[in-house]
Amino acid sequence: MTRVAAVDCGTNSIRLLVADANPETGELVDLDRRMTIVRLGQGVDRTGRLAPEALERTFAACREYARIIKEHGAERLRFVATSASRDAENRDDFVRGVLDILGVEPEVITGDQEAEFSFTGATKELTGRTDLATPYLVVDIGGGSTEFVVGDEHVRAARSVDVGCVRMTERHLVHEGAVTDPPTEEQIAAMKADIEAALDLAERTVPLREARTLVGLAGSVTTVSAIAQDLPEYDSERIHHSRVSRDRVREITDWLLRSTHAERSAVPSMHPGRVDVIGAGALVLLTIMERTGAEEVVVSEHDILDGIAWSVARQTP
Repeated sequence: MTRVAAVDCGTNSIRLLVADANPETGELVDLDRRMTIVRLGQGVDRTGRLAPEALERTFAACREYARIIKEHGAERLRFVATSASRDAENRDDFVRGVLDILGVEPEVITGDQEAEFSFTGATKELTGRTDLATPYLVVDIGGGSTEFVVGDEHVRAARSVDVGCVRMTERHLVHEGAVTDPPTEEQIAAMKADIEAALDLAERTVPLREARTLVGLAGSVTTVSAIAQDLPEYDSERIHHSRVSRDRVREITDWLLRSTHAERSAVPSMHPGRVDVIGAGALVLLTIMERTGAEEVVVSEHDILDGIAWSVARQTP
């Protein structure tokens, strides 16, 4: 076993996994897995820059993660940064801050690399399952982008498009500096059209409709599962590998897009940082299911973070 640490810094959240990994057996044993909402991508779609307060929130989380990594004695660390830091003019400020705190330079990976990690993390433990047909379509709905990957044992095709829960919320659901509560029918229609256009783009590269099993990753999807199960609190074990039908996803999405901030906040499994962006994320999921004809989504708690950890474990010391 090799003790590794992986950090995934996205548009909306930053996550840490410290685990013991055995590439020979495919075993990955969690020691610490956590997530902090930092909204690194706050305003990037509009300004092209990372906001100072967003950087400080992210660096505060990095300081906490540095402490945890040291406590567990991880031998290797990889820090991967995704959509928001790819797009920002002042990304060098972000890189310097992470290097100072964690001692590694964040790798601002491409969308294709992001998709590869997501696929590995989501499907490694599904190998051999007779109840899930291949090929898989792995969909990772992030804050700023969504990754689409089709494959079985290996990736066949992948594409990242700039549609995510934060980007869609900021682009379509914000009016005069505040999220519309609830959004108008016109706002929802414009957002839906934007998502459909992104799916058109994804389909140029990825045969979305050839997939036999849809696997959904990241906070928007896991939160929809928690709501579907009416969980009294967020429960990773019950969410991991749960299945949610398209009809149920539609019901939940309709409710989320017509509810108020207070109503969404009252959902016991809802992370406070997702309250304003979950409607957009659910709509992305529903639109994908409608486009592909998927009758259900298999929800995975294992995603890009696990894929990053596996990549660290396979590195030669």
